[in-house]
Amino acid sequence: MKLDVIKLDGSKAGSVELSEDLFGQEPRADILHRVVRWQRNNAQAGTHKVKTRSETSYSTKKIYRQKGTGGARHGDRNAPIFRGGGIYKGPVVRSHGHDLPKKFRKLGLKHALSAKAKAGELVVIEDAASEGKTAALAKQVKNLGWKRALVIDGASVNEDFLKASRNIEGLDILPTMGANVYDILKRDTLVITKAGIEALEARLK
Repeated sequence: MKLDVIKLDGSKAGSVELSEDLFGQEPRADILHRVVRWQRNNAQAGTHKVKTRSETSYSTKKIYRQKGTGGARHGDRNAPIFRGGGIYKGPVVRSHGHDLPKKFRKLGLKHALSAKAKAGELVVIEDAASEGKTAALAKQVKNLGWKRALVIDGASVNEDFLKASRNIEGLDILPTMGANVYDILKRDTLVITKAGIEALEARLK
C-alpha cells in the first residue's frame, strides 16, 4: 500500500510503502469496541463512595422499644430507610479496569490504523518539525485542512513542534509508544511522520 508523503507546507516529499499488516486489515467494530472499552475502564477513577450504616453519624441507640408502640420495629437511626441513614449496597471505591490480552490490544491498534487508512483519513508527513511559533504552525494546519487531528511522531516528539502545537485547538501530538485506539478513532485525521511509521512497524510486528 503506497501513500504520498507531504511536508507541513503542503508540498510533496515522495511516497512511502505502508505495511499491509498494519494499514491493510479489514477493520472490525467489535475488536475496536472491546479495546476502547478496556482503555476507558482503566482510565475511570472509581473513587465514588457512599456511607454505609456503620459510617453515618447518628447514635447507635435503639430509637424506641421493640414491642407495644403500634409502629414498625426499628434499631437505630443509621438504618437505610431513614433520612440521613446509611446507603444500602451503594457504590464503593474500586477499580473498573479489566484484563485484555496483549495480542488483542495490538490487533486493536492495527485495526484502528487500518480504519483510518480505509476511510482516507490517514496523512503521512516527512517530519513534525517547527520553528516553535504557534501562529506559523496554526496557519499551516489550517491550509492543510486539519480540524481535529492527531499527530504521531517517532520515539520522541520534536520539542519545538510540541511547544507550537499546545495552543492550537483540535491538534494533539503523541510519541509512537503513546499511540492508542481511543485517541486515533476520536480524531477526524490521523497524521503520522515517516519516523512514526517505522517505529509503529517495529512496535507492532
